[in-house]
Amino acid sequence: MADKIIKFLAYNGKISITCIKTTDVVEEARKIHDLSPVATAAFGRLLTITLLMGEEMKGNGDNVTVQVKGNGPIGTMLAVSNNIPEVRGYVQNPNIDLPLNEFGKLDVGGAVGNEGYIHVIKDMGLKEPYIGVSNLTSGEIADDFTNYFVNSEQRQTAVALGVLVDKNGVREAGGYLITPMPDATEEEISKVEKGIFEAGAISKMLDNNFSLSEIAKKVTGDKNIKVIEDNKVPKYKCNCSKEKMAEALISIGKKELEDIIREDGKAEIVCHFCNKKYNFTKEELEEILRKMGDNN
Repeated sequence: MADKIIKFLAYNGKISITCIKTTDVVEEARKIHDLSPVATAAFGRLLTITLLMGEEMKGNGDNVTVQVKGNGPIGTMLAVSNNIPEVRGYVQNPNIDLPLNEFGKLDVGGAVGNEGYIHVIKDMGLKEPYIGVSNLTSGEIADDFTNYFVNSEQRQTAVALGVLVDKNGVREAGGYLITPMPDATEEEISKVEKGIFEAGAISKMLDNNFSLSEIAKKVTGDKNIKVIEDNKVPKYKCNCSKEKMAEALISIGKKELEDIIREDGKAEIVCHFCNKKYNFTKEELEEILRKMGDNN
């Protein structure tokens, strides 16, 4: 089953659920950043939730930036998604290796840490972006975002995220977001809670070849869910370019650029998000410097 995002409504429109499969996205990120298994699991969960949040954005130019900064050895992780939905991101320490946790699973919580914060910036084309901050609670990512939605966006949301890694790379990855509408009854909410509990881990369901529709039915307990949207395919895609890298060179300042020209006679800039290298010759650097002079 290829990567996909599908939005559903359960219980006659009273429960919203978005399910996502991100196996190809996370595998692409693993290759680009040369991620260790535990870093793949942690970063894969972050990419998945960021895609789910990006999908909620309405406008074409809208995007969401999510930073997770914990006290674990993985350091800072960052992901950016639009509503197409395309995601990109980076991991401070992509090669960390930890022993398995007490349940014999990759120790994502240990890698991320349980102290620190989630920082969300939603740029929706308004004068000021929406900024939300929430403390990390476990470092397992899904619990932390359940906590974020309650504390920062005042919405009760169930979040499930999972990444299965084997010796060949990413076997399965995906997640879901479930949000009750204001008119959802206690009975309907408790049916969903029971469905989530009985369904088990999202990665296990994907590994058992459940379709996103089957997962949505299982976790909500509603066999008559309605598909709202099913035409979106998530992708790992960077928007870097030589022009943007030239802007980065401008931002370091005139003196630093003059030093680079004098000492090195060239520059190589590597994109954080996709590891693509951009080379600038001495002539190109001098041209950038000349433009900086013209703009002053």
